[in-house]
Amino acid sequence: MNLLFVCVGNTCRSQMAEALAKDMGFKAQSAGTHPGREIAENAVKVINELGIEMENQFPKSIDSIGTRGYDKIISMGCGVECPNLPISYDWGLDDPVGHDINFYRNTRDKIQSLLEKLSQTHTDA
Repeated sequence: MNLLFVCVGNTCRSQMAEALAKDMGFKAQSAGTHPGREIAENAVKVINELGIEMENQFPKSIDSIGTRGYDKIISMGCGVECPNLPISYDWGLDDPVGHDINFYRNTRDKIQSLLEKLSQTHTDA
């Protein structure tokens, strides 16, 4: 399954989702409507705690990657609405920016759980 994770800044939730999804065997990318300059340090730390690297990832604009060819486009819960962006799911995750590392860990774990559920529904289909 080819997944696209979308949020506003593309510096935390969507980047963690991209890394976790790739580690689980999905094809995945992430992008933002207004991308930041770099991935949040705590997002990288909590993904690295699982032995997953993010060195090839960076914030990208949704306009620079296009949206065709994805099986699912998932909003991370930041109210992303674009008329040309067919959102499959909105995961409703709170933005960890400004919170401590445990908030990032909780966000990572929620993303991992949602990906596992998505993987099960994909396998059952």
